Amino acid sequence: MSVRHAAASAANLALVAGLLGLSGCLGACAIGNPEIGTRAGLGCVDDSPECVTRRQATLRSMMDDKSRSWVNEPPTPEAYASGVRLFAFKSKKKELSCDELKRGKLEADTARSSLNSVGARLTPAQVSRSVMLAGEVGRELQNEINRRCKTG
Repeated sequence: MSVRHAAASAANLALVAGLLGLSGCLGACAIGNPEIGTRAGLGCVDDSPECVTRRQATLRSMMDDKSRSWVNEPPTPEAYASGVRLFAFKSKKKELSCDELKRGKLEADTARSSLNSVGARLTPAQVSRSVMLAGEVGRELQNEINRRCKTG
């Protein structure tokens, strides 16, 4: 691994940690409006302890889901901003089928437009971090597709 690649990987790991630990909740974690179920962290994008806990629990749930049903669930802009779905695709890329890899790549590629469509619900910093993560995940998934999947 080159020094440049190692530095980029370290920076991306720090970015993901920041997204999972320091993003914003946008009302999903507000008192009186809790999300229910194993996907509760997808809408949490603030740095409140409740949102950090929800994102971690959601990521664990996705990692433990042997059927990978989350792959086919429609993403929201907040799901991209939380970083959970993109990080799940990044973490599971070696286990995903070619169709699942292509779905993840499509999500990563469309994240920018989805994130830009939310207006004031996300801060510019949240959008920027999420777009950076989406770009990295998209490149990694494309590399995995190129390595394992026949085209044509």
